[in-house]
Amino acid sequence: MYFAFIKYRKIFYIVSFFLSVAAVASIFLFGLKLGIDFTGGSSLELAYKNANEVPSVEIVRQTLSGLDLGEISLQKKGDKGFILKMKNISEENHQEILKRLGGLAELEQGSESFQMIGPIIGQEMKGKTIVVIFLALLAILLYVTLSFRRVTRPVKSYVYGIAGIIALGHDVLVPLGVLAFLGKLQGCEITIPIVVAFLTIFGYSISDSIVVFDRTRENLLKAKDSSFAVTVEKSLNETLARCFNTALTVLLVLFAMFFLGDPSLKYFSLTLIIGISCGVYSSIFLASPLLVTFQQSKTK
Repeated sequence: MYFAFIKYRKIFYIVSFFLSVAAVASIFLFGLKLGIDFTGGSSLELAYKNANEVPSVEIVRQTLSGLDLGEISLQKKGDKGFILKMKNISEENHQEILKRLGGLAELEQGSESFQMIGPIIGQEMKGKTIVVIFLALLAILLYVTLSFRRVTRPVKSYVYGIAGIIALGHDVLVPLGVLAFLGKLQGCEITIPIVVAFLTIFGYSISDSIVVFDRTRENLLKAKDSSFAVTVEKSLNETLARCFNTALTVLLVLFAMFFLGDPSLKYFSLTLIIGISCGVYSSIFLASPLLVTFQQSKTK
């Protein structure tokens, strides 16, 4: 079966545009809720001895009401545990929390883990994260440009890098918009595992695009008389099954993590599910058609 991707590329551009606009609007309207990894605060993990006696999240919130804890992020961990994230608290408040929660049911001995992250460390973490993301994007652009340096017809090698970065921006914006919405709706926070998920999306997205670009490069060398649009479309059809099959195997694992894994990995796996799904879409319907659009606009 042969699919006509290039013919309908304007439709794909419109879909990508509206997805990106919706994501940007979500980010501006709701903002990104940063976790204590970046803002500083206290994190308390604990577990109850008997899974049948574990209180609900609502009861835990009611039990802690009245304490000066600021805005509390409360998340279940496994069948018996909770993770509480709040502003920096005193040891007195820490012990009061344990006393109140221990009054609901017997706590499991040795399950408690308490740590405090200062605002200076949080700001340092935020700065390092921005540097890592910038360096990753720069490395990707340089890698693609160098990999396709021998391809000079009909577009320059750096055009492949630019098309890949545009597709990558689309793949990052969409999950960011979803996380901003979930932050408003369910208190989802941007944490270090979420940043790791985005770095993984960087690698997966550009790798998927490079698979198609590489086949385009091979076909350009073989069929020098064919038009660029025909060559790109042929390359897309030849790599279509590979892209979908690879994504499917990864998504099966991620869906298993999302539905069956530890609740602490819920947003990590969700970010990867959305980002990788967008990566498959952009590598087929956005990155390669952009090459043709650039080439035709240059010709005109």
